Amino acid sequence: MSPRRRVLLAGLAAAASAPARATPADEDRIAPERALQFPRDHGAHPGSRIEWWYATGWLQAPGARRPAVGWQLTFFRSRTGLGGSDAADGGRFVPRQLLFAHAAVSELAAGRHVHAQRVARWSGDAAWPEAHALREDTGLALGPWRLQREPASGRYQARLPAPEAGFTLALTLTPTQPLLLQGGAGFSRKGPLPAQASHYYTQPQLAVSAQLLQGGSTRTLAGTGWLDHEWSNELMPPEAVGWDWIGINLHDGGALTAFVLRQRDGSAVWAGGSHRPRGGALRVFGPDELRFTPQRWWASPSSGGRYPVRWTITTPVGDFTLEALLDAQELDSRASTGAVYWEGLAALRDATGRELGLGYLEMTGRVAPLRLG
Repeated sequence: MSPRRRVLLAGLAAAASAPARATPADEDRIAPERALQFPRDHGAHPGSRIEWWYATGWLQAPGARRPAVGWQLTFFRSRTGLGGSDAADGGRFVPRQLLFAHAAVSELAAGRHVHAQRVARWSGDAAWPEAHALREDTGLALGPWRLQREPASGRYQARLPAPEAGFTLALTLTPTQPLLLQGGAGFSRKGPLPAQASHYYTQPQLAVSAQLLQGGSTRTLAGTGWLDHEWSNELMPPEAVGWDWIGINLHDGGALTAFVLRQRDGSAVWAGGSHRPRGGALRVFGPDELRFTPQRWWASPSSGGRYPVRWTITTPVGDFTLEALLDAQELDSRASTGAVYWEGLAALRDATGRELGLGYLEMTGRVAPLRLG
């Protein structure tokens, strides 16, 4: 094992085992009474243990009716427990945070899924150009990869050059709807204990324009996207090994979120989610109101993991079938987060087979228990 790899694994272990310490910044607290404030809460919360900005979507050529490409990008921040949460606390060279990023492109017709990852240690110094997660608004950098929000327009701009994976993806994500605050006004329970929770909001139904460079040619594409931002001190109950999650942009303009945290035997520890019809009120799901039932499985030839790629999903707003549009959408991120997981574009259908929406299915902890923070 390389010295660099040992340092990264040690940092993740510290993030997982370090007690959640009080921070002088009230804005980093995870608490049900804490009202989210924007644009501040679009930015980083370095006093929390784990945080991510996660965007997904699909793209199609001009005039096309079906998606040609699925894409995802995720920027992670993990507090190591070394020094304080800011660069001013203990010196500029203490690796207080680990920053990771993943990006993937799924070519549906070709049946091809490619992905790339980045990782760096970060002192918390916002002025460091090569790696940072800004507090005041979404502003993320990891080497040449960038994700930032334009305060005036609310648009997100992302650029993800990944020559080692054969692609460069440039995205503009434009909100078309108000923020969706998950759980209770952005306080999302992840287990039976109050501490097992996150602050969590979603930007559904993003209008997406993209430039995708592959094989020496650039395509201009457009589509629909989804963005989650979530931060937590206790990601899962200790008995949970991972989760199954969906975020679906419904064709009628609504948004459906559902997740189940699983024990090793596959039984649910906790569940949650929400439904917001276009222009309507949010309906938050309780932990006993959701059920994910596998219908078809895919086995990864590289990791040995087995993933349900067709599900029956029971919710308070209906029973649905969810099916992956490409089975082989596994990401091996053992060189960064240490996890192997499945993340891919899927279609939501009703009992007659009519397509209701498209979005992403994420499945973690199916190769080894997930331990991120």
